[in-house]
Amino acid sequence: MNSASQMVTAALLTLLMTMPSTVSTALADDEWQSLFDGKTLTNWDGDPALWSVQDGAITGKTTPETNLKSNSFLIYRGGEFDNFELQLEYKIVNGNSGIQYRSFEAPNRPWSIGGYQADFEAGDTYSGILYGEQFRGILALRGEMTELTADESGKMVKTVVEKIGDTKEIQSKIRKEDWNRYRVVASGYRFQHFINDTKTIECVDNDIANRRSTGLLALQIHVGPPMTVQFRNIRIKKLPAPKRVALIAGTPSHGFGSHEHKAGCMLLADALNASELGIEATVFTGGWPKDDTALDYVDSIVIYCDGGGRHPFNDHLKRLDQLQKRGIGMVCLHYGVEVPKGPSGEAFLRWTGGYFETDWSVNPHWTGTFDDFPDHPIARGVKAFTVNDEWYYHMRFAEGMQGVTPILSELPPSETLVKADGSLARPDGAHSNNEAVRKAVLERKEPQHVAWACSRKDAGRGFGFTGGHYHWNWGNDNFRKLILNAIAWTAHAEVPEGGVPSKSLTVEDLLANQDEQVPDNFNPARIQAMLDDWNASGN
Repeated sequence: MNSASQMVTAALLTLLMTMPSTVSTALADDEWQSLFDGKTLTNWDGDPALWSVQDGAITGKTTPETNLKSNSFLIYRGGEFDNFELQLEYKIVNGNSGIQYRSFEAPNRPWSIGGYQADFEAGDTYSGILYGEQFRGILALRGEMTELTADESGKMVKTVVEKIGDTKEIQSKIRKEDWNRYRVVASGYRFQHFINDTKTIECVDNDIANRRSTGLLALQIHVGPPMTVQFRNIRIKKLPAPKRVALIAGTPSHGFGSHEHKAGCMLLADALNASELGIEATVFTGGWPKDDTALDYVDSIVIYCDGGGRHPFNDHLKRLDQLQKRGIGMVCLHYGVEVPKGPSGEAFLRWTGGYFETDWSVNPHWTGTFDDFPDHPIARGVKAFTVNDEWYYHMRFAEGMQGVTPILSELPPSETLVKADGSLARPDGAHSNNEAVRKAVLERKEPQHVAWACSRKDAGRGFGFTGGHYHWNWGNDNFRKLILNAIAWTAHAEVPEGGVPSKSLTVEDLLANQDEQVPDNFNPARIQAMLDDWNASGN
């Protein structure tokens, strides 16, 4: 290097070392970053007439002389945030305030912000709610778990999925005119607020056209009477992006208690979302989604539907092939494993490693006992279980079982094919019986694989499961755990050693969201006894 080059290089190095840093350092997951130094408003931007640092806290204050015509915000300028856990302490005297996140700046008005808000106030009603500032209004009241969707006109629909607390009890834990701890968790499109370690709301935003994946952080001063609000110990931790799962539920099918595609998918989605494993599951009802762009952002697709010529995937093979080549997982449940021979069957062999092929596979009802599991993440925490179902078997698998790992295997009883006198239990037909299956089961006595995993060359993962005819079987903890594990595995989520956790289900849980009306002769006590027997014995 010549002397001129050395002088230029030295000058550049000196300049770089003396320049103030204005770019936020990228954070690793689980690394906490302080957003307030306790002394200055560095990286914060707001009306200096309203915001200052007093007593080691960011302080917003209005007086009787303050002519505040609209809500004003102190905006964090150190970068936007998407998936995070935010913790801070606040104190408020009079008025209303809030913490904006994944927010946007409103045009033509300084320090004006819209987006998700973790609300709090000096009063007794709104602290802890999720409010949409300039952004759809109240999204979850205190004590509510809500889901946001949109109707055909695009108008937001808010559904209260569950009551998670009593608003008066939550309020009793909030200290007036004193410091309180606020925690906000934003993971994918699931939001949780906590005040003093008490959960105040949970919300899943499935309003696809309007929800926000990232944005600004800001603190609020509200219009109204004179108020003072303070914030301190503000810190944030980046969270990994959640694994997103789309569960596609087929149309109504077999009547009450069977092929309950919507109800089954919603039970599975609720369990995945409550598992705290960083999985975000969304259910699409009525078959193939009207707007399938939602599938562009998922890590796995689950299909639970009527199959054969009616399978929703038949008309979307090219679209699905594009997704699968990107490594997106696929899970096919019960009738969803059957597609016609030809392009659909060949696609399923690539995507999941196997499928129900007519005139080869069969669909009898029988009781299977599964007590021998492979060393595979899908089997983690699954104990031996016995369940009567329409266990399809004699699947058509990829040549040489390439990439396929059997998960559930059992030798079906001979009665599924022949009677005691040797006559056929069912005549040969597309689904009922055939010479090949009789040779495999009756002569060679080959265990049949009714659940299997597939590891693909594109790094994608597939899973096929032939059970799921009877809706009540989702109440078997081990039956359900196996499917939850499989969905998590295909989405490349880490399956815990004990498997994906989920609560044991009651008859009331299983009755929710079914397509058919409960018949007059339905006996809930019989179903509850079956559930109790299964889960008390771990079977």
